[in-house]
This record gives sequence, C-alpha cells and structure tokens, in this order.
Amino acid sequence: MAEEPAEPRRLRGQALLDVTREDLELFGTGELEERIALLEGEIARVRAQMAKKQSTRAAADALFSKR
Repeated sequence: MAEEPAEPRRLRGQALLDVTREDLELFGTGELEERIALLEGEIARVRAQMAKKQSTRAAADALFSKR
C-alpha cells in the first residue's frame, strides 16, 4: 500500500491572502454583500482577540512592573 504524500502545510494567514486575490468581477452584488458581512465579522473577531491580548498584557505589566 503506497502512502499518499501529505498536503503542504499552509502558512498562517494564507487563506486570507488567497481571499484578497480573488477576482471580484466574478461575484454578483448579493455575493459581494455576503462577503462584506463575513469580512466585517472577521474584523470584529480579530478586534476582540486584540482587546483580550491587550488586557492580558496590561494585567501582566501591572503585576510585574517595578514600583
């Protein structure tokens, strides 16, 4: 039994880069609106993660800062 080669591992963020390179001329207005909604949802998710990380960092800085 021959092993199939593993698919190459995608770089972090590669899926987003692939999406930004798609030809938007191929999409209808409804599909573009759906795409915008999905991207806005992703932006909100990223902002929430950034806020969480900033809060954690601020807490760590406060705990370990020299007084």
